[in-house]
Amino acid sequence: MKEKSNFLKNYKFPIILLFSIILGSIIGLIMGEKATVIKPFGDIFINLMFTAVVPLVFVTIASAVGNMLNMNRLGKILGTMLLVFFITGAIASTLIIIVVKIFPPAEGVNLALEMGEEIQKISLGEQIVKAVTVSDFNELLSKNNMLPLIIFAILFGFCVATVKDPEKRIAKLLDALGEVMMRLINIIMLYAPIGLGAYFAALIGEFGPQLLGSYLKAMVIYYPLCFLYLFIFFPIYSYVAGGKQGVKRMLKYIAPPAITSFATGSSIATIPVNLTAAQNIGVPKDIREIVLPIGATMHMDGTCLSSILKISFLFGIFGQDFSGIGTYLTAILISVLGGVVMSGVPGGGLIGEMLIVNLYGFPPEAFPVIATIGFLVDPPATMINSSGDTIASMLIARFVEGKDWIEKTLKKENINDE
Repeated sequence: MKEKSNFLKNYKFPIILLFSIILGSIIGLIMGEKATVIKPFGDIFINLMFTAVVPLVFVTIASAVGNMLNMNRLGKILGTMLLVFFITGAIASTLIIIVVKIFPPAEGVNLALEMGEEIQKISLGEQIVKAVTVSDFNELLSKNNMLPLIIFAILFGFCVATVKDPEKRIAKLLDALGEVMMRLINIIMLYAPIGLGAYFAALIGEFGPQLLGSYLKAMVIYYPLCFLYLFIFFPIYSYVAGGKQGVKRMLKYIAPPAITSFATGSSIATIPVNLTAAQNIGVPKDIREIVLPIGATMHMDGTCLSSILKISFLFGIFGQDFSGIGTYLTAILISVLGGVVMSGVPGGGLIGEMLIVNLYGFPPEAFPVIATIGFLVDPPATMINSSGDTIASMLIARFVEGKDWIEKTLKKENINDE
């Protein structure tokens, strides 16, 4: 009974959102094009979220980076951690790009909505410049330049952490502003069931059930891929980290964090289980106690997988060609850097979906389309995100402590090797 209660508590809001989307879809199927009369209720929700996105992203990212970089004595651990997070995220992103090229998730569906600027038509160099920078400060204040805003916030947070300020006035201000913005998002999210329900009633009423079939196809692609990633790439990473012994110990202890994160839908709630698993595997105490809490909000291989799926899905339903090195590199950059934003926002990473919509020039109507994918893929994505933190801690231990890190830790902490 308690486990059932915890499940409902952890998934209550996503269940409500999915129920509202399903109800809206049913209304759309019944009413047909007449359902567009309730579309303004969905527009209100999207406009509220777009209004809050710029200050939210800036204060949360700047605050998080500033606090993390205060631990200068652990520079080696942190530097290796960021490198491992980026590499595993890039590998996951590349893998899903290959999969969606073979099995396009929205093939044959074309929504009759106006497409914005097509970023893939400019040169690779121009595309990269446009993706990561703007030419004037005031352009950072636009929701259309989310990725440059993230990069600016990271640099600003670094400066906050390194400037001489004994009272940490700026850091405290950012923390306070972050709490205010998160409270604002929570308030806006109270309206999400009505907003998304109304939007899907209009969307399905106008474009029919073909869109629902595309969602099913996306799930058929994503769920098996997550489990293949867990059973194939996690052992590969573990072998790099600790050889055959690393693989053996990973397979022995990874199940509890994987199951817990899948059931709870929360990387934060899985931190205690991850800490125990990492200790049993043999990850040094200081490494696991730094990497796992930070990884719960920054290491997002599952989110990287879902981000590319969402991008490919949008390209498909808007009749765009998801191809070209520039498009792939931009998608990988979005998925890896955007994971930081997606992890800290209530409601299944809605800010991350806005980032995708804005950077690629899709119309606002595309936002609820891929927001639904975020809700549908949340359990396996969280499983990869959270249990992957333990795998990342193993890799970091290998590069910080040397190849015999398992033996040293097991001996030092008197852990049974059987």
